Amino acid sequence: MALEAHIQELERRHEVLGKEIEDAVAHPSASDLEIADMKRRKLQLKDEIEKLRAS
Repeated sequence: MALEAHIQELERRHEVLGKEIEDAVAHPSASDLEIADMKRRKLQLKDEIEKLRAS
């Protein structure tokens, strides 16, 4: 059960980060580097979620 809770938390963080990216893209004041960093972190979360589900 702890594994499923961990996966759910990662999914929640993935979703929140996706919304933050959408907000940053909508505001011209956001730097491209910040957006790229957020996208990288979101991809890392997705990879971790997939790895945990496969095991």
